[in-house]
Amino acid sequence: MDMVEYKRKKAAKTVCLKILFWAAILFIVICTLAPVLWMLSASFKSIVDIMNPKKIFMFSPTIKNYVDVFTKHKFINPTINSIIVSVVSTAIACVMGLPTAYSIARFKQTKLSLVILAVRIIPAITFLVPWYIIFSELRLTGTYTALIIAHLLVSLPLIIWIVTPYFSSIPRELEEAACIDGSSIAGCFVRIMLPLAVPGILTAAILAFIYSWNNFLFALILSSSRTRTLPMAIFNFISYTDVNWGGLMAASCIITGPVIIISLVLQKYVVSGLTAGAVKG
Repeated sequence: MDMVEYKRKKAAKTVCLKILFWAAILFIVICTLAPVLWMLSASFKSIVDIMNPKKIFMFSPTIKNYVDVFTKHKFINPTINSIIVSVVSTAIACVMGLPTAYSIARFKQTKLSLVILAVRIIPAITFLVPWYIIFSELRLTGTYTALIIAHLLVSLPLIIWIVTPYFSSIPRELEEAACIDGSSIAGCFVRIMLPLAVPGILTAAILAFIYSWNNFLFALILSSSRTRTLPMAIFNFISYTDVNWGGLMAASCIITGPVIIISLVLQKYVVSGLTAGAVKG
């Protein structure tokens, strides 16, 4: 009888723990998704409905905010600028960062990794004034070149520090076998290491792209009306006396949409890439 009572209490305890676990998961999901869902719903509301608490769930949807974003506020050019700056800076960071990460992982270049870590730790705003002075002297302010180089300052160390543990987790015996067959170090890197490190590379590239896509600070100082990116274009919805909440929410959905889609499609690579090197043996 005591054993039956013990099993009953244990089963009740297990059920309570499961309920608490799923309640915590539900709470986290609500806290995470509520602002996104409110932003999405507000992008289809008029300003009157947004300001009316009674119209949180029941309202007449409209696409006027999205139409105004691309007509009155001309979001096409900032979108193209963001794509150019984000894609090019991410591509250059991968071309420069992947060989560097491989060199640090295989040849134990601790001093180089510490320098890169120092650059990664320093806040990006610290480099704004030097960047502006340098680009002004070179007459590059307001160009794609200035924005791309500025973004490399953060995306390049990010890629190096994410991919380095992944390269370290790949067995050295694979390279040694390739070298015995006559392959060079560069050949091993291109034919063996890069294909095996695809999850880590995709993770680093996605995070670097998201950083460039969302970056506001560098665009604020270094861009011009011709090269302004999407985060800068959102300023058009904020004036001294008024805020166009409908247009602002529609613009925010346009900015966050591509990032969310990329993250969902490549989620498994992001998870595997971030956990690379965590367990070795």
